[in-house]
Amino acid sequence: MTSHTRPQIYLGATAPNFTANTSQGPLDFYSYAKGSWCLFFSHPADFTPICTTEIGAFAQLADEFEQRNCKMLCMSTNSAETHLQWILDIEDVTGAKVTFPMICDEDSSISTMFGMVDSRNFDERGRPIPIRCVLIIDPQFEVRLLHAYPLSTGRNTAEILRCLDSLQVVDQMRGKVMTPINWIPGDDVILSPEVNQKEIERNFPEAREIRPYLRLTPLDVD
Repeated sequence: MTSHTRPQIYLGATAPNFTANTSQGPLDFYSYAKGSWCLFFSHPADFTPICTTEIGAFAQLADEFEQRNCKMLCMSTNSAETHLQWILDIEDVTGAKVTFPMICDEDSSISTMFGMVDSRNFDERGRPIPIRCVLIIDPQFEVRLLHAYPLSTGRNTAEILRCLDSLQVVDQMRGKVMTPINWIPGDDVILSPEVNQKEIERNFPEAREIRPYLRLTPLDVD
């Protein structure tokens, strides 16, 4: 595993490259994620109950993420051997095949670099404990979404997919639209303030104005 100084991870930041050992062997992050979106998430430890349900749920949705050109990558501070043993347990418990790699961040360097740790709590080896953190990183390696959860709260895969859909729709429409509360694909979207009336008439003929600052339109995208 290479050593790094810790950058500040924030929305719009470029995710740094790293190399690491994983459950599937050595991995170079940029090579792995090149040309794809990436769901990069951390978990506190292998063989823990909430993490088992989470990894199983993400594994069950592998086809959904693949359809969205999104690779998955997870991480904890356990070894490759422990990861492989746990994967067998996850597959037995959930019935889902785990096909994405698990990073072995045994010195917590990558977790710390990405801000995926609880600096108040340390394990028996003095390493900061990873939190339940989710990053969505786009094909240009830009951090587009950050979610952090307490140790006691499992993630919501439907919400993560919804956010990925929103980001991809906004990119597909070149920032001309935004998505409102509880939006899911097929719902109306909000027109960005930069879209003027002439462009609305030309490209969004079904748009309707609720307020001058709130304009909705149906959207038909593949």
